Amino acid sequence: MALQIGVIGVGGLGYLQAKTYRELGSVEIVAAADITADARDLFEREFHAPAYETHRALLHEHAAELDAVTIVTPHTLHYDQAMACLDRGLHVLVEKPMVTDVGNAKTLVQTATERDLVLQVGYQRRFHEGFREIDRLLGSGRIGHLHSVNCFVSQNWIDNHRGTWRVDPSLSGGGQLYDTGSHVIDTLLWLTHAHPTTVSAQIEYAMPDIDVNSVLTIGMERDDQPVLASVAIVGDGVDLTPREGYRFWGTSGSISYMDDELVVTERDGATYRTEMTIDADFDALNRRKLRNFADAIEGTAESAVPGTVGLTVTAVTEAAYQAAASGSTVSVQSIIDGAAVEQ
Repeated sequence: MALQIGVIGVGGLGYLQAKTYRELGSVEIVAAADITADARDLFEREFHAPAYETHRALLHEHAAELDAVTIVTPHTLHYDQAMACLDRGLHVLVEKPMVTDVGNAKTLVQTATERDLVLQVGYQRRFHEGFREIDRLLGSGRIGHLHSVNCFVSQNWIDNHRGTWRVDPSLSGGGQLYDTGSHVIDTLLWLTHAHPTTVSAQIEYAMPDIDVNSVLTIGMERDDQPVLASVAIVGDGVDLTPREGYRFWGTSGSISYMDDELVVTERDGATYRTEMTIDADFDALNRRKLRNFADAIEGTAESAVPGTVGLTVTAVTEAAYQAAASGSTVSVQSIIDGAAVEQ
């Protein structure tokens, strides 16, 4: 039987996700919600299914027939929408960042665990063949013990998003650090398989509460050994589309990756350079992400990005904001421990 899916937010990415679900063949789109009338009208014409102005109306009419919901809305709306779905016994895929409050993240994770529901975060780099190859190489011990990482993302983020909800802190929860920067933090934590312990940061703001450039130093532990990472999030760069780079240093070599070129340099000086021909366009990554969510619900695969990932990324992000404001180093665990779970 096909999974019955609802979509909250069908403008742009939400609409594309609904189309992708339909192409999977094992999913039926039941209904949608969006505050914009044009988005609702397009959805109804395309999918021959009802669309409502609010997620509450969607759930009131269709929760009993749904298996799961995808949430593609502004960041600060995620918590209320995801909790409403979990309360109705529905599995949830929520786009990044999962939430912008650590207490909210803890509550979502606890609720999903107690109700045995899939709570998944939409970090698509985990489905990218280039990053998966880095994960394989690091896990193989090719460069020895990993001890240092440098990574960055650069784009003309602030100019591209002026006048949108992404520069409205009541909806975005922050600036570039919670937007594209969230992908980089997730990728760093995933590829290193390290536990973040401390964060120090310097952050520049383009306007009140909207950060544009950030430099983070993240202390981590991997197999009881320290790993140090520096992260640069550039939101007023010259790149029209996001550009990312990663460099991993180990005791026996290094790995660098940028523009789909992967370079492994070993201690003896041998260098292996690969320009990867990979299927990593946005549509392919989106399809793999949604396929994994559906498979996790059906019990045929593990969720690649469980809610615990969203909790950790949110905690690191909030630690960065606190560290920059205080000029001190902040413990990630103290951020998590100090956040209250809603009852």
